[in-house]
Amino acid sequence: MGRRSRKRAETPASPVVDAPAPRAPRPVPAAPRRRARSEDRPPAPWGDFPLGELTTFAGIVLMVVGFATKSFQLMAVGFALVALAAVELTLREHLAGFRSHSSLLALVAGAVTAVILIALGTPRVVQFVVTAGVLATAFIALRRTFQRRSGGLGFRA
Repeated sequence: MGRRSRKRAETPASPVVDAPAPRAPRPVPAAPRRRARSEDRPPAPWGDFPLGELTTFAGIVLMVVGFATKSFQLMAVGFALVALAAVELTLREHLAGFRSHSSLLALVAGAVTAVILIALGTPRVVQFVVTAGVLATAFIALRRTFQRRSGGLGFRA
């Protein structure tokens, strides 16, 4: 018969404490890179379709046509399309922790606030104070968001 089939001798009932196996050391997480690599760029939600580039192109064409025909409305729509494409890209990069765009996004929030307050006809002092408050608050919040998403970096080039 083999070894396994033999009955083992019973040992006195003494508590046997198995020593915990030594743990393998945890791998040290890689330090966040100061320089963002192009291949780390966040993908667009619509895939490989060049929607941002086409929107920018359409905006530029509308601005040129508006300038040639002296149509303020066409120039404004063209500018809005270019701005929309730029803000979408900066927001996507910022929230992914790829590059910090805290200042630009806070400025956009402040500008939208100022336009709304002007349209409502609020006094200039109120416009200035509220817009400055929104700009400062948005900058701080966006900077903290980027630091969380980038692994602690406050800025990434």
